[in-house]
Amino acid sequence: MSLFRDDGIVLRTQKLGEADRIITLLTRGHGRVRAVARGVRRTKSKFGAGLEPFSHADVQFFARGSELIGRSLPLCTQTEIIAPYGNGIATDYARYTAGTAMLETAERFTENEGEPAVQQYLLLVGGLRTLSRGEHEPHLILDAFLLRSLAVNGYAPSFEDCAKCGIHGPNRHFSVAAGGVICGDCRVPGSVVPSSEAIALLSALLTGDWKHADACEPRHAREGSGLVSAYLHWHLERGLRSLRYVEK
Repeated sequence: MSLFRDDGIVLRTQKLGEADRIITLLTRGHGRVRAVARGVRRTKSKFGAGLEPFSHADVQFFARGSELIGRSLPLCTQTEIIAPYGNGIATDYARYTAGTAMLETAERFTENEGEPAVQQYLLLVGGLRTLSRGEHEPHLILDAFLLRSLAVNGYAPSFEDCAKCGIHGPNRHFSVAAGGVICGDCRVPGSVVPSSEAIALLSALLTGDWKHADACEPRHAREGSGLVSAYLHWHLERGLRSLRYVEK
């Protein structure tokens, strides 16, 4: 029997029995973890508030073996809130839907429990912090998060050089299957010709050029979001359920 301590973001919760919950977290040191929190649905629970979606918390786990991830789910025995990001997200529809899509994306990219995914974890913490503070439009924060999540998982799209032959851009055609923009000679069936403004916006979101991103026109933001959604869908092999509710 062992005790473990890690900080993590609560991705989702599921009811268990009359008073318990199964909590899914993305942690710094152990990747995605599912654990049982006993009694958190009771009104007198002392640590239930720290185990709500979007919460950033320091969590103590109790596991029956020498490893946190074993045959049975560990128990959450103690929590300390680091940052209640849900307070600034859950009360605003645009932020809430964008944040929910971010949580789902993080879970999809960390399907193997117990495998550290530090870059994905740090991306999620930073994205939720920015979203909760309202520093930029929620849909732009979401698209930036999606692009960077793709990048840290080895699927970075190209927005300048041809993704197939490497010829220097700008290149006009875009193909999700090819990996981003492609030149005329490498054009493949199914490729599209997005506006140069939409491609420039996506490049700015990927690199963190918020001055450029914040100045974009709504029509170019919508076009860019469509490309991001299609690219993510291709690499995840199925879309995110939560994306359909995101305001553009």
